[in-house]
Amino acid sequence: MDIRYATAPDQIPGMSTDRLRDRFLAGDLFAEGEVRLLYSHEDRLVLGGAVPGPEPLPLPCPEPLGSAYFLERRELGVVNVGGPGVVTVDGTPYPLAGKECLYVGRGAVEITFAGGAFYLVSTTAHTTFPTAKSADPEPVRLGGREGANERVIYKHIHAKGVRSCQLVLGVTVLAPGSMWNTMPCHTHRRRTEAYLYFDLEPGHRVVHLMGEPAETRNLIVADRQAVISPPWSVHCGFGTRSYSFVWAMGGENQAYEDMDLVPIGGLR
Repeated sequence: MDIRYATAPDQIPGMSTDRLRDRFLAGDLFAEGEVRLLYSHEDRLVLGGAVPGPEPLPLPCPEPLGSAYFLERRELGVVNVGGPGVVTVDGTPYPLAGKECLYVGRGAVEITFAGGAFYLVSTTAHTTFPTAKSADPEPVRLGGREGANERVIYKHIHAKGVRSCQLVLGVTVLAPGSMWNTMPCHTHRRRTEAYLYFDLEPGHRVVHLMGEPAETRNLIVADRQAVISPPWSVHCGFGTRSYSFVWAMGGENQAYEDMDLVPIGGLR
């Protein structure tokens, strides 16, 4: 399990490109036949990738969690970013097609993955909600061609959808010809957010903006790579072509609208 410690805004100006990537980019989550996990001290978020081979893959419980099993004190969101697959939770199978989402509640003991390629996001949980597949996500259409940001947001795990303790998660799909994922960008002072970019064709990239609004930096992100955004950091990006991304948050509240918008003219 990769461990990432929390950072402060005043650390960013002196960081090289390699140091920025080492702190904020989860660049190697997906490997065939493995479950790879990253533990961030930003709101104790865990990110992961599971790519089953011929045999189902069990979700391990790494020592840094200090628990008897992975979800003893946690909840989990799973998004299939590959072909058809199945997540089995304590003996119950949940088929997931591409871009579909499963919420797994605190207390589930045995989780296995078969087929597909699964992105994992876990937050701590002080209460239990039932495991549920997001069968009818709420779509929100935003942006337009004139801003190259025409997109559909599918809310999966949120206060008015699949319920959770603190995890909020959805998938955004950009229309062909659109490259900007969020404008104007924003910060979440009470939550940490992570973006996983996927459906990005080989050789193409997303330029992800991060840092304080008046002190921005960028990360060049490839397919199936994720970026950790601390509460003080903006998060938005533009690609060399259209793509999809999973956004997931954990922190003090679940209010989707709780954000501090940054005017485009305020970015530097």
